[in-house]
Amino acid sequence: MTDLLVVADAVRDALAAGVGVVALETSVIGQGLPAPRNEECVRRMGSAIRESGGLPAWIGVVDGRVIVGLGADELVRFCEPGVATKVARRDLPLAVAARGLGATTVSATIWAGSKAGIFVGATGGIGGVHPGETLDVSADLLELARTPGLLVCSGPKSIIDPAATAEKLEELGVAIAGYAVDRLPFFLAREAPLELEHRIDSPAEAASMLDAALALGTGSTVLVCNPVPSAIAMDPDEVAGAALEAERLADEHGVSGKARTPYLLSTLAELTGGRSLEANLALLEDNARVAAEIAVARAGRS
Repeated sequence: MTDLLVVADAVRDALAAGVGVVALETSVIGQGLPAPRNEECVRRMGSAIRESGGLPAWIGVVDGRVIVGLGADELVRFCEPGVATKVARRDLPLAVAARGLGATTVSATIWAGSKAGIFVGATGGIGGVHPGETLDVSADLLELARTPGLLVCSGPKSIIDPAATAEKLEELGVAIAGYAVDRLPFFLAREAPLELEHRIDSPAEAASMLDAALALGTGSTVLVCNPVPSAIAMDPDEVAGAALEAERLADEHGVSGKARTPYLLSTLAELTGGRSLEANLALLEDNARVAAEIAVARAGRS
C-alpha cells in the first residue's frame, strides 16, 4: 500500500474477517446515470450486496488519494452532476496530482481493487470496440487482460460492437463465461447472437474459476456475463436501432473521447422513453447481487 491508495477501515476489517467484498466503479454514478437516479443506483447496488452477505467497496479519487471503500458523504459528492471527472487507469496519476474528485471506470476500479486484495467486482456493461471503421477501443479491455480477478457484467454495452469486442477479448486472453446462459448478454438486451464457449450456473462455480485463475497466475480478469433480468429486458432490434441513431447524433455533434459513452447512454434513454435507464438500473442491481454471492461463496471456502 501507498499513502496515495487508501483502504477504508470497514473494507480492511471485512477482508480480514473473510467477508465477501465487491469492488464498484464510481463512473457509473459520476457520469453514467443522471441525478437523482445515480443516488438510487448507490442504494440499490449497496443493498443487493449487503443482503447477499457482502460489503460494497465503491472506489474513487478524493482529494489526492485513491479511496477503496468510499463513505456515504463521499458518494454524495460523486452523485453531484458535473463535479467528478472520469478516470481510467491511465488517468490515475493525473487525477491524484490534481487533488480533485475522480470517478473511476472499470479499468481504474479493478486495478485499485486488486491492489487492495479485492478480486470480485461488478459493473453494468463493459466498454469495448465501437462499431464501424473506428479506432475507438475502451481501455477496459487491456486492463481486463492484465489485472487478476473476476468481474460480473451484462456483456458489452449496447452501443458497442459485440462480435468485435468478444474477438478482441479473446485476442487479449480474457475468458468470458455466461452466467446460466449460452449466448453473450448484450447489456439492455438479454443476448447478442454470439454463442459462448463457457458457461457457469452458480456462485460456487464462479468462485472455483476465480480461485483457479489466481492460483495459476494467469493475470487476467474473468468476465462473468449475467444478462439483464428478463422482466425488464429490451427488444434487441429496438436497442440496435436506438444505438445507431445515438451514434449518428454523436457524430453530428462531434462528441468523442471520454464524453462519447455518457452521451450515447443518455441519448439512448431519451430515444427509448427512459426504458433503457430502467433496464440499466435493474441490471446493475442484479450484477451487484451476483457478484456478492460469488464473493461470499469464495470467502466461505477459505
